[in-house]
Amino acid sequence: MRRAVNCVALIVASLITGCRGSEPSASEKMAIAAKIEAEVRAAYDLKSPDVERSLERLYPDTGRIVSASSGAIIASRDTLFAGIHAFWHFVGSNMKNPKWMWDRILIDVLSRDAAVMTATYHVPHLTPTGMAHVIGGAWTAVFRKEGGRWVIVQEHLSDLPPAIADSAHAHMVMPDTGRAK
Repeated sequence: MRRAVNCVALIVASLITGCRGSEPSASEKMAIAAKIEAEVRAAYDLKSPDVERSLERLYPDTGRIVSASSGAIIASRDTLFAGIHAFWHFVGSNMKNPKWMWDRILIDVLSRDAAVMTATYHVPHLTPTGMAHVIGGAWTAVFRKEGGRWVIVQEHLSDLPPAIADSAHAHMVMPDTGRAK
């Protein structure tokens, strides 16, 4: 009996040690976080020739994607992509001289194939009539590594109320204009 207990204890200890050993090292975590941040920054480069396609590349090619925003939940890739296209058609393409500015990006690497990013951002721009305007918010995204790519499988976006976005960034110089907002 004692031998069986020792054997079980050894197996449990091996499993625990094995699980801990599979956790990425500090340098691996830094590399994964840097890769995810670079992909997100590149996707949100509003000067790229096909912004909508750049944004779509952050998501998996197949499977469910869950996105929460404006009090609603979307769990359909097609609906999420329709939202990206609507945002770009009605908002993004009407911004003059927009610059997506990341205020803070925090990435927690959970494993070699899972990470969570929480970021805040603002986008100073001019409206079609030339008025200075800012949109902004916070975004939390869960990334999973699939087929060598880091893709978003769940996200939550929170927009800053317009009055807060405008007042919080009233001192900013508008991109490419040199004039204060």
